[in-house]
Amino acid sequence: MTSAHRHLPPLWVMTLGLVAVAANLRTVMASVPPLVETIAADLGLSSAAMGALTTLPVLCMGVFAPAAQKVAARIGAPGAVEIAAACLAVGTGLRYFGDLVWPLYAGTFAAGVGIAVGGTLLPGLVKELFPPQRSGLVTGLYMFAMMGGATASSALSVPLMGWLGSWQGSLASWALLGVVGLTAWFPVARGAERHRAATAARHDLEHRLPWRHATAWLVAAYLATQSWQFYSSLAWLAPTFVAEGWDPTHAGYLLSVFSFAQLVSGLLGPALSDRVHDHRRLLLLAALCGLVGQLGLWLGPTAAPWLWAVVLGLGQGAAFALALVLIVDYSATPSGSGRLAGMAFFVSYSIASLGPTTMGALRDATGGFTAVWMSLALLMLLQIALAWRLRPGLRRVA
Repeated sequence: MTSAHRHLPPLWVMTLGLVAVAANLRTVMASVPPLVETIAADLGLSSAAMGALTTLPVLCMGVFAPAAQKVAARIGAPGAVEIAAACLAVGTGLRYFGDLVWPLYAGTFAAGVGIAVGGTLLPGLVKELFPPQRSGLVTGLYMFAMMGGATASSALSVPLMGWLGSWQGSLASWALLGVVGLTAWFPVARGAERHRAATAARHDLEHRLPWRHATAWLVAAYLATQSWQFYSSLAWLAPTFVAEGWDPTHAGYLLSVFSFAQLVSGLLGPALSDRVHDHRRLLLLAALCGLVGQLGLWLGPTAAPWLWAVVLGLGQGAAFALALVLIVDYSATPSGSGRLAGMAFFVSYSIASLGPTTMGALRDATGGFTAVWMSLALLMLLQIALAWRLRPGLRRVA
């Protein structure tokens, strides 16, 4: 270990901090859908207003991703992630006062800003703080924690409402996980600040987004295509089977299976990337899994619904986790990784936030979900084409 790296906490402490923060990056969104009907009836909100509770964080993830770089330029990426963790905890806790409408949306907005800053800067910190030969495994743990938080918050929202006596308490209870993330990240931020001070001469001070970089646009296009499909699938998988006559509870279980499959592939994909030089093999395998799931939901949804959900989840989980690996791989420095993440997330999430609404309009126009899954399957062909172009040796962001 170099003298500079002696300033860093032990590897397990940094991994714990990363995982604890990552576990909060989807809970604010995933905890809402099971409670939509209850919240809408209690507050008298329309379906469009309720949809904003899920769309608002996704929009924040796109709009505020570039701002993350400006904050990091002023106080350093570790300190910016600490602020992001605080925004997540405070914003989630503010939803306890959801008997008034404005705290519900204000809290969601604050948490969305935290998601944008944390999600943008963490890939660069993986490159800066962890050994290169462990970047895939650490990225997999990051993905596993993020999707694990989403799965848990979705599955426990209704039981927590019963245990705590209100939907407000259920939504706000995830602030405790935010406090855990903030606490676990504190020693990482302090050690990383000492590390950055010891290596200040070698740090890249460029923080402009790489708008003229061809590789950055390719990664952004891939992530935009993947994210559009993921958020559209998340929004419409359960309603597809409710329309087929399923009980909503069982449709919710199907959505949980979809999320759990992402946990598995989200950890496995990046771990394998440490051993597979040409990541296109893994990217294409993930895309083919997603395509099989979408074709099944398009052509024969009731033939094997649980299989389609599992295969689609495996493909979506691996595709997103590998996109995080690409952000690390296609950057020459930690600053370059943060700049690439800022641009890719701004482009992809701004576009992906329109996915569920667009697919919903398509469903309304056609009177069913067949066209939705057909469109997503066709879009997967574009993802396959983009994955094929993500070859080793592309010019890196530096």
